[in-house]
This record gives sequence, C-alpha cells and structure tokens, in this order.
Amino acid sequence: MASTTHHDDHQQQHTFSSIGKAGKSSGEIEGLDVPLINGHRHEETYSLTAAILPFLFPALGGLLYGFDIGATSSATINIKSPTDSGVSWYDLSSVQVGLITSGSLYGALIGSILAFNVADYLGRRKELMVSAASYIIGALITTLAPGFAIMVIGRFIYGIGIGLAMHAAPMYISETAASQIRGRLISLKEFFIVTGMVLGYVVGSLLVEVKAGWRYMYATAIPFAVVMVIGMWWLPASPRWILLRAIQGKGDMQDLREYAIYCLRRLRGEAVNEAATHEVEEILGELSYISEEGEATFGEMFHGKCLKALIIGAGLVLFQQITGQPSVLYYAASIFQTAGFSAAADATKASILLGLLKLIMTGVAVLVVDKLGRRPLLLGGVSGIVVSLFLMGSFYTYLGNVPVVAVVALLLYVGCYQISFGPIGWLMISEIFPLRLRGRGLSIAVLVNFGANALVTFAFSPLETLLGAGIVFFIFGGIAVVSLVFIFFIVPETKGLTLEEIEAKLL
Repeated sequence: MASTTHHDDHQQQHTFSSIGKAGKSSGEIEGLDVPLINGHRHEETYSLTAAILPFLFPALGGLLYGFDIGATSSATINIKSPTDSGVSWYDLSSVQVGLITSGSLYGALIGSILAFNVADYLGRRKELMVSAASYIIGALITTLAPGFAIMVIGRFIYGIGIGLAMHAAPMYISETAASQIRGRLISLKEFFIVTGMVLGYVVGSLLVEVKAGWRYMYATAIPFAVVMVIGMWWLPASPRWILLRAIQGKGDMQDLREYAIYCLRRLRGEAVNEAATHEVEEILGELSYISEEGEATFGEMFHGKCLKALIIGAGLVLFQQITGQPSVLYYAASIFQTAGFSAAADATKASILLGLLKLIMTGVAVLVVDKLGRRPLLLGGVSGIVVSLFLMGSFYTYLGNVPVVAVVALLLYVGCYQISFGPIGWLMISEIFPLRLRGRGLSIAVLVNFGANALVTFAFSPLETLLGAGIVFFIFGGIAVVSLVFIFFIVPETKGLTLEEIEAKLL
C-alpha cells in the first residue's frame, strides 16, 4: 500500500513566543521570547500506514487490561457454580471472590511501583515486552490453577502486566507518533481498552454456563499477549528514549544519534526519509536547551517543571476515578432492571450494551481530539458528568418512581466519561512530563490511578450503607464540580505541539 505523507500547516512557523506559560486559565498564554531551533519548527513528516504497527502492538496491552475487566465479571459467576465451575473449591466467600476480582488491581499497583524504578533503564519497548510476558505467565497460571491460592497468584502476576502496560504504552505511542496524530493514537488506546472490555463480556457470556468456562475465559488472553510480545520485539526502541540516553552520556553520542535516526525511519515509514535526520537534530537541540542532562532524582519529581506536570497529570487521573467511575458502572444492571428492561436485566447484557456505547463515544473522541483539542473535550465532558451525577443522586433520593431519570443519567455519564476523562486522562499524562522525568512521573500518575480506583471500589459499599446511594452520588457530583474548576485553571492545551514544545512552553 502506498504511504500517504501528511503535513501540519499550522505548525510550520511555531516559535516559543507564540505560546508561553499558562496565565489565568490554562487557555490563556503569555509570551516567551525564546526561539525554537533555527527559529522555526520543521514540520513532522509521517505515513499513516507506517503508524499502524507502532500503535497496535503497545495498544494490545490496553486491550488485555480491558479484557480482564470484562472476562472476570463472568468468570466469578462461573467459578462459584457447583455444576459449572469444574472444581471442588467453588464455595467461595465474598472476600475470596473479591480477591479474584481485585487480584489484578493489586498487581497493577505493584507494576506501576516497579515501573518507577525500571522504566528509564529498560526503555519503553523492553518494558512492554516484560508486560506481555507477565500477561502470558499470569494468564497461564490462572487458567491452569489447581486451587484458589494459585489462581490469585496468577491474577496478581497478570496485574503486574497491566501496571507496566498502562505505564509504558502511552509513553511509547506518544514518543514515536507525529504530533499531528499523537492525540488520536493515544485516545485510540482507550478505544482498545473498551474493545477489550466488550470482548471480555462477550467471551464471558458465551462461556459462563460452560463447565470450567472460567479457565477458557482467562486462556483467551494468551494469544493476544503472544502477538504483543512478538510485535514489541520486532518494533524499534523509542528515538526520544535513545536521545535521552545520548544526552545523559550513557553511550557514544554519534552511535546513539545514528540509531535514533534509524529507529525514526522504521517508525515513520518511507515518508520520513531524509527528514528523520533533521527531526533528530531538532529534538537533540531542544533537549539540550531544556536541560535534560543528568539522571532524574526522586526529589526532582516534586520541584519545578515536574511538580507542575505531576499536579496536572496525577490530578486528572485522580479525578478520573474519584468522580465515581467504578461505582456508577457497579449500578448499571440494577438501573436497567428498575427501568423495566428485562432483557438487559442480567449484568452481562447490561455491560455489553454499555460497552458498545463506550466504544461509540471513545470513537468520537478519537476523531475530534486533534481538531478540537484536549481542553474543550475535558470541559464539555466533565460538565456532562456533573449533570449526570446530580441526576443519579436525585433518582436515589426523591425521584425513585421515575426510572427514566436513572437510565438517562447512566447513559449520559458513560458517554461524557468516554469523551473526557477516559481517553484524555491517559493522553495528558503521556504528554505532560519532561522526557528525563517521564518514566517516573508517569509511574506515579498510573499508581494514583489504580490506587484511587481501588479506594473508590472499596469505599463505595460502606459509604452507601452509611449515607445511602443518593448522598454518595451527590458527593461524587460535588467532586466533579471541583474537577471542572481544576481543569479550567490548571490543565493546559497541548494540541499540535511536540513533546519538547509542551515542556518548554507550558511547564
């Protein structure tokens, strides 16, 4: 297939004076009189066909994360069945079922802690290979588990793969993609997570009444993980990571520069050709200007540029979870049942329905994120989340006889989440951290994401018992209003900027 070359007309003559530090709201910019290399940016050249595989193989890490969420909802039903579980230890307590469900979440927390220490040493590509290996080993142990304890160990190892994949995939994609399509590709990774969820729900619904069906559910992940590990082995390393090693003196500058050019040509296809040398020189020059020399220390994470990036990135993924995302979906089946949709009364069918809505809305975000920008999608989507949470609270407090309110609120929440926090949260954390601190900064953001998810998941039931579902949803609505203020004043627009420009201009 002939590759098509694309150029970004708006970016041809960028200088640092065109965009500067964030002003009153992060949409307002003051001037900064520092020119880019040679006073202008050479437009990034890329081939859409060449961009497919460097996106696809890392994105499989997201698909396998989503698949785990979808499949586990049916696996826990199957394994508790005296007739269908195929094991003698089917009589599991709620705590044991909770460990099966959340075992991968605990593993993901450990994976993101591991990523903090190994990410910059291994590089993005090798980290994704380790992630795929964890997926394979974890899925195999879970599938073949002779007892409950071994099964939980398998779930935990699979979870380590999730933590590493959700850390390294956004970094690899953001560092290898041209700035014109970076937003679209990272948002498409969220599309893969949702596709994985729907696939998990579908596989689960087909196997939920099959003898030992849970084993087949978890085994389904293995072929995808094998493709992922082979694909990441075949792909080249991130050119930006190679250049960071060069600037930090971890190899011969000339050799690493040539290797970065070779990797960039492989990643961008024939379209980049001689432009690869120019682009590598430009990145090197900008990295030198913004002082990427020297290894990052732990203390640096909480000072200057990185502190600002950490507030933006970790703040977004924290709000992504504490606005109730895990809890709203928990209520999905009962809301459909209350509204009289008997066909969707069981959790799996309701989940497939919501999964399809998630897919459609994530698709919308993918199409518009590089045209509209990150801030409009966040502000619009989170405004919808605020409305939906207050509607949900009203339903459970004093509108219980109007079930259509709950259905509208649920669909509005899911739709708005998938065009805002869902894809844009992951996109912003992959863009906002300075290169030298990106590996560690992103691992903290991923840790915050999984930690907040665990907290909301475990705190919801006690809070619901104590206060009632209505009050809890009103609290989530209040938090969503705070997140809206945070986005307006703190989160900058990164559309159309290279990663080096984002660091120099917005931090």
